[in-house]
Amino acid sequence: MTRTENVETDAGAARIAWYPAEPKARIVLALGHGAGGGIEARDLQALAGVLPARGVTVALVEQPWRVAGKKVAPAPKTLDDGWRGVWPALEKPGLPVVSGGRSAGARVACRTAVELGAHAVLALSFPLHPPGKPEKSRAEELLGSGVATLVVQGGNDPFGRPEEFPKGDYELVEVPHGDHGFAVPKRAALGQDEALEIITAGVAEWLVSLE
Repeated sequence: MTRTENVETDAGAARIAWYPAEPKARIVLALGHGAGGGIEARDLQALAGVLPARGVTVALVEQPWRVAGKKVAPAPKTLDDGWRGVWPALEKPGLPVVSGGRSAGARVACRTAVELGAHAVLALSFPLHPPGKPEKSRAEELLGSGVATLVVQGGNDPFGRPEEFPKGDYELVEVPHGDHGFAVPKRAALGQDEALEIITAGVAEWLVSLE
């Protein structure tokens, strides 16, 4: 059973949708959304649907701009301020918190991980560069997370295909044929459900390895 919690931050009111682990949590996975959508993203919903049964409490975080009904995400500094403001509500006694998100949310998690004391970072569809502009790399954010990091990337993501990522101290799971939203074309060798299973299984296995 999910519940929602509103949290005031310096960037405005954020909202957390909690998906508690059953019967007992061993870790909290906090996930932010991207700049083009909210927590309804297929990968976020898939993780929230699968991981609680494996002892992972999932917290899907709606940034203040999204809660306020705005259609355009603010500057990175404001996104970071929103995440910082939510963080105390994510911390539960005795439970490590993995910071994560998709796209812009992944960047926020990487930038703030050390400062907030995150146990690790999960970067879903990390936007390595703007589409068609590989020279504008954001690799430093990923490589500078400072904690154990898992990247889950679509094989056809225009923001950075897996083979474009630099070598570094992180792990990477590829979702074959997936785009930035992990959608796979109908002609692909695997279906949409299979693509989501790659994500949930890969993340679940990685979370176990952190213990």
